[in-house]
Amino acid sequence: MFEHRNPGTVGPPIAGAAAALRRMTGRDPHEQGRAATTLELFFDLTFVVVFSLTGVQFADYMAEGRYEAALVGFGFCGFAAVWAWINFSWMASAFDTDDWLFRITTMLQMFGVCIMALGCEPVFASLAEHERPNNRVLVLGYVVMRAAMLIQWARVAASSREYRPAAVRYIVTISIAQLGWIAAALADVPLSALAPIAVVLYVVELGGPVLAERACRTPWHAHHMAERYGLLTIITLGEGIVGTVTALQAVVGEQGWSVDAALLGVAALAINLAMWWVYFGVPVGRALHAAPRRGFGWGYGHIVIFLAVAAFGAGLHVAALHVEHHGSIRGGVVMAAIAVPLAVFLVSVFVMSTYLTGYDGGCALGVAVGVVVLALAVVWVHIGLSLVVGLAIAAVAPVLTVVVDEAGVRPAANSGSHVWKARARRADGAVAFRSAPRGPAGLRPVRRWWAGSWIGRGIRVPEWTGRVGRNRTSSAWNRLFPHTATRTEPSGGGNG
Repeated sequence: MFEHRNPGTVGPPIAGAAAALRRMTGRDPHEQGRAATTLELFFDLTFVVVFSLTGVQFADYMAEGRYEAALVGFGFCGFAAVWAWINFSWMASAFDTDDWLFRITTMLQMFGVCIMALGCEPVFASLAEHERPNNRVLVLGYVVMRAAMLIQWARVAASSREYRPAAVRYIVTISIAQLGWIAAALADVPLSALAPIAVVLYVVELGGPVLAERACRTPWHAHHMAERYGLLTIITLGEGIVGTVTALQAVVGEQGWSVDAALLGVAALAINLAMWWVYFGVPVGRALHAAPRRGFGWGYGHIVIFLAVAAFGAGLHVAALHVEHHGSIRGGVVMAAIAVPLAVFLVSVFVMSTYLTGYDGGCALGVAVGVVVLALAVVWVHIGLSLVVGLAIAAVAPVLTVVVDEAGVRPAANSGSHVWKARARRADGAVAFRSAPRGPAGLRPVRRWWAGSWIGRGIRVPEWTGRVGRNRTSSAWNRLFPHTATRTEPSGGGNG
């Protein structure tokens, strides 16, 4: 009745079981055309509920001036959702069989996500009243999700001798962490006592995959993981779109269709679109394929990126409440609720890009100027500037980052950035190419001044030449005048 998707390279059917049940022996990490499944997309959509409810609670308590409840509640609920998603995604990338048992356990995790969403409001409310954190429903949903992961890893341990050591370590660390969360939820302790317990459990949660992958690296697919993370980024960016419409609706309700309404709508939407542009400007799939050991830093770093994007959308909700006169906080705090997550996002994406593809001084300067612009927007709104104008000023930061990035040297389509090419050649042990910058004769004195100035020395792109591992730099001339650049590459070697 239903067409069964090809599960890739997996083991044969288990003897005596249903024909569709297959052994979890691992997918091919180099599988051609690997893409997210419809079940993975459906799984991702359930997290919209968690992000939305968490953002609404954050906005409500921020507008009331209850900053501790807003920040702690957002961090606790957001981390639980993001971490559970990360664990499932990496496991599915390596061992997805798409048989009936895999589907059922994935759907069980979706039940857990919905339970977690129901537990967000009690967490915020208890923190606002300075009571013992009421995280029992949230922990219940989280434990349901993690218990489903234990079933998956038990299948891997039973099916694959090669990956059994890693699976066993996953099972042990997940089990210890869940027992700890259950005990912490049942214990009647205040936040001051719960916080150190939570820190220990976070260490166990985050350290589990590190210990497991040391035993044996699971066969996750680089391009598949890049797609999966990109999809969740788009989902969290959706919260920003919802926040934009909510804030615009508030302004229209108070003032009608006015210049302020138009300015707010354009500025907020421009920020969302620029955030998308900034994030997807990094050739993540090819970089991870060339240097898979960087997967941990890249994957864990996205916890900050996801939470920053979600917090930006929640900040727009705070702005809507402020415009409607719900709450007592000043405009500067509202602007900070928007600008701080945006600054964290820009810096985090730049760090991720540098970690994967190498340092780009031009982008670094663009991000630094953007952060300064965001800080100025907060200060100016605090001293009396309109929130709408402050949001328009804040839009300069991500847009400037996009402009600086797009002004760089662009190689042929779908070949990744020149910085990534250098990183890929180094990762493969190949001899990298060397750019030979050229400029118009009339502008050579300007070029010599630029290269010798502190600005020119600061804006450089990495370049791997001659001996592998030796980092040299070239002038930003090629970024400003790409049509004058020439490039020579050795024949053979590399994978760029």
